[in-house]
Amino acid sequence: MKTESRFMNFIGGRDLFFGLILLILIGIAVLIYTKVSFIFNPILIVFSTVLPPVILAFIAYYLLNPIVNILQRLHIKRIWGIVIIILGISGLLTGVILLTAPAIEAQVKDLATNFPKYLQQMGEGIKLSIQNSFLAPYYDQGYNWLVSNLSNLTSRIGEYLGGALESVQNVASTLTSVIVSIITFPFILFFLLKDGNRFKEFCIKLLPPRYRGDANQILKNMDVQVGSYIQGQIIVASCIGILLFIGYLIIGLDYAITLAIIAAVTSVVPYLGPMIAISPAIIIALVASPFMFLKLAIVWVAVQFLEGNFISPNVMGKTMSVHPLTIIIVLLVAGNLFGIVGVILGIPGYAILKVMVQYSYTKFKQRYNRYYGEEYGAYEHE
Repeated sequence: MKTESRFMNFIGGRDLFFGLILLILIGIAVLIYTKVSFIFNPILIVFSTVLPPVILAFIAYYLLNPIVNILQRLHIKRIWGIVIIILGISGLLTGVILLTAPAIEAQVKDLATNFPKYLQQMGEGIKLSIQNSFLAPYYDQGYNWLVSNLSNLTSRIGEYLGGALESVQNVASTLTSVIVSIITFPFILFFLLKDGNRFKEFCIKLLPPRYRGDANQILKNMDVQVGSYIQGQIIVASCIGILLFIGYLIIGLDYAITLAIIAAVTSVVPYLGPMIAISPAIIIALVASPFMFLKLAIVWVAVQFLEGNFISPNVMGKTMSVHPLTIIIVLLVAGNLFGIVGVILGIPGYAILKVMVQYSYTKFKQRYNRYYGEEYGAYEHE
């Protein structure tokens, strides 16, 4: 009887039943919400409008806040340090864009015009290779399947054109959201850099004093995990883009700067990003010549070697100690649930969830030691 009482106390005692009742009430609230969700559409619209610039501001905050702190230690007032950094970065980006925009624009237009030709030439090469191999019968079957399925393409195009107006409206709405995000995110960033610590203290003070220590520790761990990941991933992606640009110039690959920018942007997504980044370069190199493809392979292997052995270990460190298989699973699940936004924010979201689970598990160990530690041995925890 004593053991049972101790177990009931361990799992929460009478508080457990109050917790179960609370979960039931939450479930009833969710069920009611699904029936009257249209009432909350204005709130969802406001949330979806505010969220993109806030996310952009937080990403920039984690990149710039360490620099602001350094300037503050050099006896420069925080507000002036923020102004100096924002003006300096704005001027630098403006100069880079003005210098590189003409070349990038010309390459993008040329690439957009010639890329279908590259695909066609590569397809013809694959076709010739298949027709002279044991895969020839399967090629005919695939061709017949395409013909049969694309025979009603005209009617399908007519159906798609019927919704053209709605598509134009969606595009206009998306452009409006992008413009609003670009305009508002610098202001959000400014106040995050200026009053970020005050906002954190204000939120913690809203909690009961009993929970403030736990909340502060969780937020601190989240800040370290997410900040280190964002800073490291952007630095690594920038290094990859610069190294690939140099490598593409050395081997004489066409559209070097455009392909390098694509690689830098997609490399923000770990593991899956580099595979996407190399695809257009492979197509262009294959069409150019087998020797160009060989040179591209050498450049890519060299960049991956430098990134894997020197850049990532020194930049990322071991702050995000996540197994590669876990990262791939997180990316697949987040991408399936939330699309491209999920792929980009999946790992930071996982880092936040991991901090909360680890902290909860530590509390569980402490509770176990309180009720069972003396009799069965203490549960080790940091």
